[in-house]
Amino acid sequence: MKYLLLFGIIMGVIWWLKLSRRSGDDQQATLDEPQTMVRCLHCGLHLPSDEALLAQTGIYCGKEHRDLHERGHV
Repeated sequence: MKYLLLFGIIMGVIWWLKLSRRSGDDQQATLDEPQTMVRCLHCGLHLPSDEALLAQTGIYCGKEHRDLHERGHV
């Protein structure tokens, strides 16, 4: 009986390890996907679109460059 219990515990640990490894692979796959890059209208820096600041006049890498470009300081 104790061998059956030990076998069940070992199988449970193996199942848990496989499950945790599979969820880590799914997370890694989403990190490896390419991101859309955009260019700052003021300085020309390329950055991911989710980090860019979108304004009516264009795309910028930050508030400072948006303000400088809108004031005409190139």
